[in-house]
Amino acid sequence: MKLVSLFRRMSCAALLPLMALGASQAHAAAAAAVDVTDVVTGITNQTASIVTVGTTILGIVVAIVAFRWIRRVLK
Repeated sequence: MKLVSLFRRMSCAALLPLMALGASQAHAAAAAAVDVTDVVTGITNQTASIVTVGTTILGIVVAIVAFRWIRRVLK
């Protein structure tokens, strides 16, 4: 094994715990600072609109498939 490759592996192995520690501290600080209740309330209030759009898209897809089936039968 080359010395350079061994050095790279050792340095990566040494940095991994430090990076994990920094990520966990940053996550803890960010999680404490963010209040998501307004976002959740906004999404919850839009469920009727989301259902309407989803139903419309599903209806269009079903209409296209039915049209193709009818064309196939008439050929």
